[in-house]
Amino acid sequence: MPNKAGYQAYQKNRFETASPHRLILMLYEGALKYVAQAERSLKDQDIAASNRMLQKVQDIIYELISTLDMKQGGQIAVNLQSLYFYIIECLVQANLQKDYEKLREVVDILQGLKSAWEQIGKEVALGQA
Repeated sequence: MPNKAGYQAYQKNRFETASPHRLILMLYEGALKYVAQAERSLKDQDIAASNRMLQKVQDIIYELISTLDMKQGGQIAVNLQSLYFYIIECLVQANLQKDYEKLREVVDILQGLKSAWEQIGKEVALGQA
């Protein structure tokens, strides 16, 4: 890739200049991308690649857990933490059992969270206008 350094600089800048709201959205997007790659790898019977992708999703979910403000977030933060731990459990089970249903459940949960987060961003933007 001839422009690899330029692409890497762009990616680094993209993360460093993103708002906290945008960073969370990017984490959801990344998790969904890696779950899709894990599903494809499972279908191709590439167990090693599927395992790597599911571990990446778990890393993202742990990052989301670390962003929770349990004091200010109150019950919402507690509920999100429980949901994130449930997602991790689903990922572990999907990985161990090669269970597509668990992966679909994770996708459904993540898409719902991502949609809610996008809506929050729209409402905040409208409130600032």
